[in-house]
Amino acid sequence: MKKSLLTAIAGVSLAITSMTALAQKDPDVGGAPMFASKNIIQNAVNSPVHKTLVAAVKAAGLVDTLEGPGPFTVFAPTDDAFAKLPAGTVDNLVQPENKATLVKILEYHVIAGKITSKDLIKWIKKGGGTYSAKTLEGDSLTFSLDMGKVKITDDKGGSAYVTTADVIQSNGVIHVIDSVLMP
Repeated sequence: MKKSLLTAIAGVSLAITSMTALAQKDPDVGGAPMFASKNIIQNAVNSPVHKTLVAAVKAAGLVDTLEGPGPFTVFAPTDDAFAKLPAGTVDNLVQPENKATLVKILEYHVIAGKITSKDLIKWIKKGGGTYSAKTLEGDSLTFSLDMGKVKITDDKGGSAYVTTADVIQSNGVIHVIDSVLMP
């Protein structure tokens, strides 16, 4: 009887431990696993849907910043988001003579601190439907809820939706978005 009880307790304990590990796993991004033990750059380079973003971050010289201790909250546009920009925009932005503009756009997608979707939703509700946060670039992004999704509105009136939230990093968090935001 005691041996059966101990076996049952051990089994339940193992099941709880396994469920906890599964619950804490980061979501895949573009089918690629993301690891909370890696930093923003280490995970981004493995994402098959963030090749344009990674190339832009390299061209802007922001790799060291986003590998740093942070914490940072990054709203990461996908390759499809960059493809929505007018033809030639990305090719033009990654040219050395446009580095300052590229840095400005990329830093507009980053907020100092670690902000989860739970935080954003709480602050949106507390703010009566909107929440604004200052970016590393210096301007603000405005957050709201639209049909249950977090919507981000930029200074030019453009918007993006969070498509994958809470991809935890060793130095912050990434939220995947469906459009490029403009300061």
